[in-house]
Amino acid sequence: MTESTERQLRFEHGKKVLDAIDGTAGANVIDALGDISPELGHQVVAWGFGEIYSRPGLEPRDRQLVTLGMLTALGGCESQLDVHINAALNIGLTPQQIIEALLHTAVYCGFPRALNATFTAKKVFAERGLLPVT
Repeated sequence: MTESTERQLRFEHGKKVLDAIDGTAGANVIDALGDISPELGHQVVAWGFGEIYSRPGLEPRDRQLVTLGMLTALGGCESQLDVHINAALNIGLTPQQIIEALLHTAVYCGFPRALNATFTAKKVFAERGLLPVT
C-alpha cells in the first residue's frame, strides 16, 4: 500500500467517524479550512477522528463529556464547544446531562468559563428547539 493510499484510507475512516458524531457541523469546519489550511482539516479528520475518536477505550458519550470539560477549561473555545455540544446531542446526551457537566466545570475552571460554555449550550439548544431545559 502506498503512503498516499494509506493517507486516503485514514481520512475516509475518520470522515465516517466525524460524520457519525458531528454530522454537518464537523464537515462545515473541515470545509471552512479548505482555502486556508486543508492539511489541518485532513489531520483533524484522519488523526483526531480516525485515530483518537475511534479508539475502543471510551464510549462516544464519555468522549464528548471529556471534550466539553476540556474545551470549557481552556476557555475561548466557544466555536468548538458549539460543534461538540451538537455532537453530544447527536450521540445521545440530553440537554440536562450537558448542563450538569458544564455546571460541574465551574468547580474546576471557575464561573466565567462555565458561564461562557453554558451560554454556548443555550445557543445550540435554542437552534435545536430544546429550550427551556428542565
